[in-house]
Amino acid sequence: MSSFVLGCALSPPLCLASLYRHTLTSGREEDRETHTHIQHPFSSSLASVSRTVHLTVRSDRMAECSGEVSLADVETAFRKFAVHGDTKATGKEMNGKNFVKLCKDCKVIDGKSVTSTDVDIIFSKVKVKSARAITFEQFTQAMAELATKRFKGKSQEEAVQLLYGLIAGKEPANVGVTKVAKVSTVDRLTDTNKYTGSHKERFDVSGKGKGRAGREDIPDTSGYVSAYKGQGSYESKVKEDE
Repeated sequence: MSSFVLGCALSPPLCLASLYRHTLTSGREEDRETHTHIQHPFSSSLASVSRTVHLTVRSDRMAECSGEVSLADVETAFRKFAVHGDTKATGKEMNGKNFVKLCKDCKVIDGKSVTSTDVDIIFSKVKVKSARAITFEQFTQAMAELATKRFKGKSQEEAVQLLYGLIAGKEPANVGVTKVAKVSTVDRLTDTNKYTGSHKERFDVSGKGKGRAGREDIPDTSGYVSAYKGQGSYESKVKEDE
């Protein structure tokens, strides 16, 4: 310290420059220490969210690798079949008719291990005695019983997963689809090229109806005989002569 004071006394400009550099250096060190210890207020929450997302993605990948069927997908299929053919249905309950349809469309009924009779019996078993429909919870109970019959030799859990695999992602086979009947009789009655007699005269070559001209014989009142082909040409000939 004494040497610093002595230097200041001998050379005031040099002393001021040294003091400025000392202050600037100490300020930078303090800023560095402050920056090191200050933590962003959202850094902990962001790290928590990042860990949650990572764990969620990891669990989803593990579920995909294990081949397990999501119960939500099964419930979605349940709701689609539950509202089939009934505009007032909410999808929360399924009647016996739609339950059988689901089992048929999803190949739960194979005609050997599981028949339509088995499905009817189990439906009556899981539903409430006075009820005519079952809830999704009762549906899962029915599937648990059908699974052991459908996949014999498998464990209860494995059989249920295999059965759910048949149901998940499915919907009623004929939703919004009208199939055209391919019958020879229908084809013969709808193909105008095969019509004969008076019926043939009611349609043109493209199959479009001729209307009244195809239903009635409209008389020709023009005054010309049917063999005359110069109808409407008189005025043009008179003009040429003039």
